[in-house]
Amino acid sequence: MNKILTINPIKKINGFIYLPGSKSISNRVLLLSAMTKGKTNLINLLKSDDTEYMINALKVIGVKIVNTINNNYEIISKGVSIFNNIKKNIFLGNAGTAMRSLTASFCLGLNDIILTGENRMKNRPINHLIDSLIQGGASIKYLEKKNFPPLHIKGGYKGGNIYIKGNISSQFLTSLLIISPLVKNDTKIIIKNKIVSKPYIKMTLSLMKIFGICIKFKNNVFFIKGNQKYISPKKYLIEGDASSASYFLAASAVKNFSISLYGINIKNSIQGDSKFIYILKKMGALIYNNKNFIYCKKNKLKGINLDMNNMPDAAMTIAIVSLFAKGATTIYNIYNWRVKETDRLYAMSKELRKIGAIIEEGNNYLRIIPPKIIKSSVIETYNDHRIAMCFSLISLFNKKIKIINPKCVNKTFPKYFIEFAKISNF
Repeated sequence: MNKILTINPIKKINGFIYLPGSKSISNRVLLLSAMTKGKTNLINLLKSDDTEYMINALKVIGVKIVNTINNNYEIISKGVSIFNNIKKNIFLGNAGTAMRSLTASFCLGLNDIILTGENRMKNRPINHLIDSLIQGGASIKYLEKKNFPPLHIKGGYKGGNIYIKGNISSQFLTSLLIISPLVKNDTKIIIKNKIVSKPYIKMTLSLMKIFGICIKFKNNVFFIKGNQKYISPKKYLIEGDASSASYFLAASAVKNFSISLYGINIKNSIQGDSKFIYILKKMGALIYNNKNFIYCKKNKLKGINLDMNNMPDAAMTIAIVSLFAKGATTIYNIYNWRVKETDRLYAMSKELRKIGAIIEEGNNYLRIIPPKIIKSSVIETYNDHRIAMCFSLISLFNKKIKIINPKCVNKTFPKYFIEFAKISNF
């Protein structure tokens, strides 16, 4: 039976937060370090369910990973050869970044691997990635339902001309980009449609460059030289998670006190969600940032119409902020919400209606009209960490809110409710 967390009405918030490491960066650099021969020290690695699944999978195939102090890790690997000649069954929970990137990585060698996960993972489509890998010579079979995990991977990816739809998930393209420099053949990845969540692709390319590999992109085609090797940067500091920052910035934007956030430099961040502050500014919030921290103050907020394709996670936080704004807010170009940890368009619509908002749910958009009176409610989280964190902010309306299965935040931010309690005393 799922536990329920009760958050009592919150009248004020104040304090500071040290942000945990970015999940997206953490899982990418874990994989890149495993593909690098030698030692890499990762500082401020996020400790969460998603990173634990990645770490455990890499350990299973022979990568040495040692937690040296706090969230600093030492990764020692033999390089890309570690992904060859493996016969294992690996469980990845509902860690999408791990499932997609490891599916591609295990295609580098000749293997006999089964990748599986929780029930929700078995309902998250992966066929666009599988089709692209098969184009490059990989042998992969669906073990239960076509187009979905679990997968039986035998490997054999050789590169060449690969076509992939760019409008489904940036994680599919990221997976192909990471493995393609390591095969003997040159590769062209030709993108059909527009690329969704472009900042995540830029993040991938930035991290690959830090590990010694550059990729050319022109006219929707990535040009990748084969037979390359990743080179360890020796030490890499993982910046604070910008998606996690969004909840605390949003809390500041709707209350009269400020929260300072440490661990992220907005100007130099490689995370797309670092631009969240500019969305809050557009809605009317007052934002201050310098090299070491950022903080936000309340102001009169107004509804907006905004394409949030580049910030799908932070878009969920904007949906909550819109309840405090004057006028309707429309968040569009967010179809990829439907293939996340749950169908987030459906889930957010249902839970927002519970608290009194007037909602119009489209195939790829959400229109929100704030209610005159917010209702206390019991929020179903659908085992989705971001829904749990978003709806905790409803308590800032001076309303009691109950969160079902609060432990789902362990996926990316295990200490979220502890940190939220520190600044609000709920």
